[in-house]
Amino acid sequence: MELPFSYQRLLTEQINIPSKLLNDYNELGLNEEDLMVVLHVMNLQKSGELLPSFEQIASHMTINANEVANVLKKLKNNNYLQIEQITDEQNGQHEWYCLSPLFESLFEVEQESTQEEEGKLFQLFEQEFARTLSPIEIETVSYWLDEDQFKPPLIKAALREAVLMGKLNFRYIDRILNEWKKKGVRSVNDVKQSSQQKQNQQQAPKEKRDTSVYYNWLEE
Repeated sequence: MELPFSYQRLLTEQINIPSKLLNDYNELGLNEEDLMVVLHVMNLQKSGELLPSFEQIASHMTINANEVANVLKKLKNNNYLQIEQITDEQNGQHEWYCLSPLFESLFEVEQESTQEEEGKLFQLFEQEFARTLSPIEIETVSYWLDEDQFKPPLIKAALREAVLMGKLNFRYIDRILNEWKKKGVRSVNDVKQSSQQKQNQQQAPKEKRDTSVYYNWLEE
């Protein structure tokens, strides 16, 4: 059965846009106008226009060619865009807008943000334990991050759970994280949802405390 023309056209006439670009473009100092110029450059390149003119880009927007030129200049000055030469199959030389630097910068921001978040995680542990972590404890936290691939917010949630239960030790935190891993809990939102489900199954709570997020996961 052949698809309706409009739907078939919708499926074929599209570009792939990284969700990270839509979510985090502002972290690179870009605004919505800058983003739309980038998207139109990508779309025009998909149709074969490797170096679309300012007028071509502006024809799809509410800004004029001069304003498009200013956006492209801004992207170039910020090292998010380069004009490069490529060689086709017939050895012809063509210039094109290369957006690779933009996406490289986008993921560099993510890496720097992750490193900063991990650094704060170690500080939080030392704050809660009221002492400097031992080499083995530092190695344990690093293992959770690198090998188990637990995100810092999830490790913080396990630490908070240990604090609330009055069992502030690494063995207890490790058991919580492994229990979450076994249950498929990989984010703080998963913790909230799973905790709520468990609370709904309880007819009477044993004690009054803040159970809006946390639950004694090792209490059966």
